[in-house]
Amino acid sequence: MKIRKATMEDLNQIVVIASLCFPSNEAASKKTLRERLEVYPDYFWLLKEDGKLIGFIDGLVTDYTNLTDEMYKNPNLHNENGEWQMIFDICILAKYRKRGYAEKLLNQVISDVRAYRHGLVLTCEDKFIHYFKKFGFKNEGVSESTHRGKVCYLMRLEF
Repeated sequence: MKIRKATMEDLNQIVVIASLCFPSNEAASKKTLRERLEVYPDYFWLLKEDGKLIGFIDGLVTDYTNLTDEMYKNPNLHNENGEWQMIFDICILAKYRKRGYAEKLLNQVISDVRAYRHGLVLTCEDKFIHYFKKFGFKNEGVSESTHRGKVCYLMRLEF
């Protein structure tokens, strides 16, 4: 298993994984993922197993304390010196799920971010709240974000 940062050469594989992990109304488009990679490639963590890309986590850095719908669409809201790491996508290919890969990848993100940020913020469906609590995330209630088209909860991990 290897975790590394993304480059533009990874774009097509990232697009495929995103489309397999999320319904079409939730998955980021190729254009959106390209724009994100152009602005903040260091905030795409890729997970490879046996040389194959099997998952990724991405998100921007900001001084805003809550994740907003505009952040998903506008990579220029990224602030390299911001206090908060927002997490947009946690994607692991289906055949690799329930093997600890997401946990290893998220632990790497937490480790990388801990020294430079105040914490991490993400949104999730209620069925995933318990999972993120294992990492120390706190449920702050229903998120104002409607990006996913369903009720999601704002989860925050403060350092």
